[in-house]
Amino acid sequence: MIRCLLLISLLIHASLAKKQDQPAEPEAPVKKWLTLSGEPPLVIARGGFSGLFPESSTFANDMANQLKFTEVALFCNLQLTKDGIGICLSDIRLDNSTNIGMIFPKDPKTYTVNGQQVRGWFALDYPIDVILNNVSLVQSVLSRTSVFDGQLPVSTVEDVTGVRPSAFWLNVQYDAFYTEHKLSVSGYLEKAMRFMGINFISSPEIGFLKNMNTKINKARTKLIFKFLDPDVVEPTTNQTYSAILKDLTAIKQFASGILVPKGYIWPVDTNKYLGNPTTLVADAHKLGLEVYASGFANDMPGSYNYSCDPTTEYLQFIDNPQFSVDGLLTDFSPTASTTIACFASNETAKPKKGKALIMTHNGASGMYPGCTDLAYEQAVNDGADIIDCSVQMSKDGVVFCLDSADLTGDTTAMPTFMSRSSSIPEVQKDKGIFSFDLTWSEIQTLKPQLVSPFGQNAGLQRNPEAKNKGKFMTLGDFLEFAKAKAVSGILINIENAAFLASNKGLDIVDSVTKALSNATFDKQQTQQVLIQSDDSSVLSKFQGVPAYKRLLRIEEEIGDAPKQTVDEIKKYADGVVVARPSLVSTENGFAKAQTNVIDHMHAANISVYVFVLRNEFVALPVDFYADPTVELATYVAAQEVDGVITEFPGTASKYMRSPCVDLNGEIAVIPAEPGALLKQVPSTAQAPANPRNPPLEIKDVVDPPLPPVANVSSSTASPASPGATAPSPSSGMAITANFGICLAAIMALTLRPLGH
Repeated sequence: MIRCLLLISLLIHASLAKKQDQPAEPEAPVKKWLTLSGEPPLVIARGGFSGLFPESSTFANDMANQLKFTEVALFCNLQLTKDGIGICLSDIRLDNSTNIGMIFPKDPKTYTVNGQQVRGWFALDYPIDVILNNVSLVQSVLSRTSVFDGQLPVSTVEDVTGVRPSAFWLNVQYDAFYTEHKLSVSGYLEKAMRFMGINFISSPEIGFLKNMNTKINKARTKLIFKFLDPDVVEPTTNQTYSAILKDLTAIKQFASGILVPKGYIWPVDTNKYLGNPTTLVADAHKLGLEVYASGFANDMPGSYNYSCDPTTEYLQFIDNPQFSVDGLLTDFSPTASTTIACFASNETAKPKKGKALIMTHNGASGMYPGCTDLAYEQAVNDGADIIDCSVQMSKDGVVFCLDSADLTGDTTAMPTFMSRSSSIPEVQKDKGIFSFDLTWSEIQTLKPQLVSPFGQNAGLQRNPEAKNKGKFMTLGDFLEFAKAKAVSGILINIENAAFLASNKGLDIVDSVTKALSNATFDKQQTQQVLIQSDDSSVLSKFQGVPAYKRLLRIEEEIGDAPKQTVDEIKKYADGVVVARPSLVSTENGFAKAQTNVIDHMHAANISVYVFVLRNEFVALPVDFYADPTVELATYVAAQEVDGVITEFPGTASKYMRSPCVDLNGEIAVIPAEPGALLKQVPSTAQAPANPRNPPLEIKDVVDPPLPPVANVSSSTASPASPGATAPSPSSGMAITANFGICLAAIMALTLRPLGH
């Protein structure tokens, strides 16, 4: 209990330290919601904050009850012990959510549950004292952190109501099973309702709800019929739940509402894209039935339409013109509560000024192949401030936008040009097919390719319908696009300049300089121009143009920025671009501490931009609750970075234009407090500590002068003018590689790391 109180004290104090006099719950929005009551949707915390802690543990319930801006109901899955005491556990088998199998290894039994044989450890075989004194909770979802396993006891129903939640929801999943074994759920509830508030009782069993309908005070307690999957058979009527759904009028006779899997409302097809919504919510509301949707979890990717942003999914159910569900059953209640308070009905068209710039990483490359016209178009539509072009060069001197000089990741260069693969240690450690070894016409025979930095498995794949859509853009095309769309600014990233000059006879710096000048970006101040490079000598070449702001990209993760190094940076750059762990160090998946890098840079008037932000939950430390908006708040509101470089500018834009971007406002997206959660992890559960990131040294910043451009003979045509669009490709340009020769190279290239 002491550990629990310390955890809650640390996290809540750190998270809510915005205004000492801030009310725990702000007033409800003035607007009329499309819920049945017209009030904001209810957030239902399944087992408390079960996305982080073991379900219905004290930690989980306390966190869910504290980290909220709207009304939150604590949800308990009721199980009965041998002596008839109610406990909260996710499943009828205790081995799914506790360590009972280790404590009593010889005790598993087999019971018939709803017509099926189920083997495991069951609550009805143990009195409450045995469970409370011997059994501890574990995380029931194996993909989530297990560091809190075995630390917390099972919670009784009284334990959960004792934290005084806004509302309490009791789910009775197995009344018929307990009745068969001489335990009365209804009898337990009749006694419990005399001394504790139970606002909702749900069950998938019609017989139980009809029985309870005569025993509850309907002014205090609502009965909710819980739907299981459509093909499952309801035990009382022996009908499938899909058949029962056709007669909502009959449900109205014994229930106030229904709890349905979210797919009943917004179907997702087999390809994981949203279909059209059903009329379920509207039909139920016409009859006076409330509709609650279940199945929400930040770390369980749903439709590709949501771009791995859980707030977008919540909004789909509560903030569309046709309807709003009356509540959301979720494992991550803080995200749902924040969505309702901060993002629903937010009609501000543009991000608020004064906060961090929204800067793209290859355009909206989380949704479309990077550096294509579609990725840039999406980024502009999403509200990006700065769109970026990482410039590469073809063999014949055409400058174009692509994340890497190696074409194997972002294009379909394999296996067509496999015979042109080579190993160039000066550029990268792995073999590749490089743009400077192909003419622009050859490159144009390729298609762009949308790749996931986390692999191409089904759960983490990105928008497969757009996998090869879009067109490559020359630098000239990109600059004209930026001017036509009137974006706030552009970022040009230059890499491999020294290698291109000395080994390929290509002057990428001169080509970029001329392209910018031809587009008059060097003579205007309407749009910002940011020149980024990891080479200080490249940045020096742009020193004489006042319209340009120079950014030094620091690829390595650093833990400190000593004054001598910062002073050296000021000679070459106006800002730095640093990796996320350089600002918030991590350890074993947790945010460990905030470094002093941003403080030292800002003290020297050097801007700081953080890269790369991605929505996928696997990219986020545990402290960010699998919510990319929490990461944004941590860097933007808490650390005050000057810009975020993201592959999902829509998520950043939604946060920036919300009323919750200001920590001094009435409500705000709560940033993570690095180290607060890690301190609560028992030492026995922690892996060995990671070594500290090294400080940034002067030798890491200063590069030798760029070499002169070599006179490299070539059989190709004369270099095209900088930024120009090359002629249409010839049908004879494609080179087909012999499969037998290329097999080993294909294997090596497909295993190379993707992204930054």
